[in-house]
Amino acid sequence: MKGFLEDANYSIGLLDEGATLADVIDNCIYEHTHTGKKAFYVGDLGKLVRNNMQWQNVMAPIKPFYPVKCNSTPGVLEILGTLGVGFACSSKSEMALVQDLGISPENIIYTNPCKQASQIKYAAKAGINIMTCDNDIELKKISRNHPNAKLLLHIATEDITAGEEMNMKFGTTLKNCRHLMECAKELGVQIVGVKFHVSGSCKDLQTYIHALSDARCVFDMAEEFGFKMNMLDIGGGFTGSELQLEEVNHVIRPLLDVYFPKESGVNVIAEPGCYYVSSAFTLAVNVIAKKTVEYDKLLPSGVEQTRNDDEPVFTYYINDGVYGSFASKLSEKLNTIPEVHKKYKEDEPLFASSLWGPSCDELDQIVENCLLPELSVGDWLIFDNMGSGTLGEQSAFNDYQRPLIYYMMSFSDWDEMQDAGIASDTLMKNFFFVPSCIQLSPEERFSTAA
Repeated sequence: MKGFLEDANYSIGLLDEGATLADVIDNCIYEHTHTGKKAFYVGDLGKLVRNNMQWQNVMAPIKPFYPVKCNSTPGVLEILGTLGVGFACSSKSEMALVQDLGISPENIIYTNPCKQASQIKYAAKAGINIMTCDNDIELKKISRNHPNAKLLLHIATEDITAGEEMNMKFGTTLKNCRHLMECAKELGVQIVGVKFHVSGSCKDLQTYIHALSDARCVFDMAEEFGFKMNMLDIGGGFTGSELQLEEVNHVIRPLLDVYFPKESGVNVIAEPGCYYVSSAFTLAVNVIAKKTVEYDKLLPSGVEQTRNDDEPVFTYYINDGVYGSFASKLSEKLNTIPEVHKKYKEDEPLFASSLWGPSCDELDQIVENCLLPELSVGDWLIFDNMGSGTLGEQSAFNDYQRPLIYYMMSFSDWDEMQDAGIASDTLMKNFFFVPSCIQLSPEERFSTAA
């Protein structure tokens, strides 16, 4: 691996023992209040280091392949690359980003279920051979454009409690796997393994049991066709909670030992995305407009009105929305609660409130209904757990620009990297010291991701 992106315009602050991420946020808000009140992120890259250690402690020897679409900022990709994590890419641009890190093609998989022929050709030229497939049309497309492709058959999981709609869209059945193997044999395409995915919202861990059993059936089926299978991808769906990680491991470990023992030569991988980055990023946004609304218009349909009619109800507009950092809100529920940055008294009254993005679009609603103290234009709100699905490709909506990103890491996390032997001289050039009394402006040293 050659190291870090040479053209990435960013740096990472090393926090003194007396400095905290909260101090960094306070400092940045102070600076932005005086220079333009732009939304910004603070990214704790040390969280990636700790999450990787936790993965190795709980899930080893399952190798993580990070889905780049979760968060493709250079600080994240470079830290994970340094940690030896593989990458799951869904597009040419993502493959190019990872290649610029010097990652070996063997540590990259192309996972888009609906691939463009031109991007398959790009993968072939780059030597990225491992990719997923779940239907015969895709199989024929791959055979025409990538003669050296090594396929993972993506099988559907029986997730009834959550993600059922997604499983209907992607993943093939056991019955159809035989047909795909027949096609692959005729086309001369290699099938080397199986992939499945269990949604992070799935509460029934029995889904993993069914999926692993189905995967074993596909491996047995492949032997009949003479395919040499050596890879199992158990997908993503890891939330970042150590408890959830241990629960999943408790369920799958005995089955892996039985169905895919070490002597079988099958490499087991996973695609933890949210797990690595969700809790590592905090977003700060500014209130740009405010108005009072009728209470019954704020309430979700079917909810009974229980408040005093004399109480005001507020709608706030913030300088980021679903066409930016809250893009995932269009397809899923927001999993973070806004926190008011300014200090207010414990007994200060709270009012029914809604939060909207700056586009004035009817879809640009961030929070439908929450309780907040009365805010003023210019106040700041903090959103935790904003590292996943918020920092991918930049939106083309109007003049939206991605918020600034301030990367940080504690000295203890830096020491962990050094102790693990993965802190190179090239990496060290990206770091600068942040004293416990933070008074640096972004122009002075807090650089941002491009």
